[in-house]
Amino acid sequence: MSLWDDSEAWARARGAEGCGICRRGVPGDALAVLEGSWVGMPEDGPMRGYCFLMALEHAVELHDLSDGAAAAFMRDARIVSAAIQRVTGAVKMNYEIHGNTVPHLHMHIFPRYAGDPFVGRPIDPASIRHPVYAPSEYQPLRAAIRDALERSA
Repeated sequence: MSLWDDSEAWARARGAEGCGICRRGVPGDALAVLEGSWVGMPEDGPMRGYCFLMALEHAVELHDLSDGAAAAFMRDARIVSAAIQRVTGAVKMNYEIHGNTVPHLHMHIFPRYAGDPFVGRPIDPASIRHPVYAPSEYQPLRAAIRDALERSA
């Protein structure tokens, strides 16, 4: 059963008062705070260099944001994707906005690499069964992306 099947539960989850992100105040794995979003980079991400943006302002849909907040969110997406690509050498960047399970506007940013497990098809994070980082690789990459974001600001 989906949360959507219970209209009252879905309405509660969509509101800022019921939002786990808003209640926590900052998403897990926070790397940086930009103009319109937090940047997160979880160690268990599905791709090396995977990050997400979480809107600072509570919204569920992109069109729920004010014009200024939406513009800031998209500027942040440009800055983060450029930083990830510079640091990782990714050949392509993929972007996804869902909000099906976490009803707080967020964007997934997936760096793509030649020969990655998803060549010719969409990324399926659930299919990744092994760590994407070699021992002691995650923290230096995280620091390099954070430094690239600071230089972009």
